[in-house]
Amino acid sequence: MRRLWLIDASYIHANNLALLGSQRRIDYLRLRQLIERELGPLWRGYFLNSAQDEPNDGRDRFHNWLQTAVPHGPNLIVKLYGLKSERVRSAWCGDCGTKVDLHCPQGNGGHRLFNQRQMGVDVGLASLALIHRDRYDGLVLSSGDGDLMDAVEHLSEYGKQIELAVFSTGVATDLQARSDRVLWLDDHLPALTGEENGSPAG
Repeated sequence: MRRLWLIDASYIHANNLALLGSQRRIDYLRLRQLIERELGPLWRGYFLNSAQDEPNDGRDRFHNWLQTAVPHGPNLIVKLYGLKSERVRSAWCGDCGTKVDLHCPQGNGGHRLFNQRQMGVDVGLASLALIHRDRYDGLVLSSGDGDLMDAVEHLSEYGKQIELAVFSTGVATDLQARSDRVLWLDDHLPALTGEENGSPAG
């Protein structure tokens, strides 16, 4: 069976920070190996992310490594999208529902605050899944975005097997309900960081 693997990098990164902190990282080569061991061989993989336009040597080296062929890298096609800056004045507390005004501690109320959010990644994921639909049998998603539901439902009705390689938090229940199989990455964190034998992650 030919499988297409689509990765929302911000989804993996957010769960990485929540579960492992900033000093330990999920290794994408190990992640590919886990998916192929548990679900089956992958035909092609895409890594989608949003990034600043400014040069960044470390980021460029990482993206080059992502595209390196197995066994030296995870052999992923990297697609980058822009970031959109949005003015923010307040935020909602997720625990009590209170609206909280935001202020920069340096600005005495005069600084303008902005938040950046990714643009185009969810559309890119859906587009790739649909563009290649006649070239694969199964879709493996490493994303929790419920905005993908229409594309996933279409592909499922079209006869594609839908598999998720996701964490137990941050993944839409609609996606879980439509999937044929779920690989819970939380259950494999030592293998994904290279710590399964007690050695520190690289």
